[in-house]
Amino acid sequence: MAVQAGGFVLALAPLERPLLAGILSAVFLGLGTAMVYPALIASVSDHAHPTWRANALGTYRFWRDIGYAVGTLVAGVLADALGLNATVIAAAVLTGASGLLAARWITEHQPAAR
Repeated sequence: MAVQAGGFVLALAPLERPLLAGILSAVFLGLGTAMVYPALIASVSDHAHPTWRANALGTYRFWRDIGYAVGTLVAGVLADALGLNATVIAAAVLTGASGLLAARWITEHQPAAR
């Protein structure tokens, strides 16, 4: 998630070449997302008992997708109220903070001994 937050920061980088800033931002956002998605799904799957794993993954994906919808609406309202730069900064801060929270709270799940 830190890579994703860095991608947001690169979008605002005061480079003389805005196209380069946009491309670098997109690359970092893509790499960060590619690293986060499988890890979060694997974490949910690892912590869920096999009999309720499908429900756990469905619940995770439901709330993740709700976050897309609500996040888009909130970002639009924020962009109208404070401008695009403030919205990108807010996205970077939220992404970085959620990464720190995940690092703090998500633990390695040790399967029970058989």
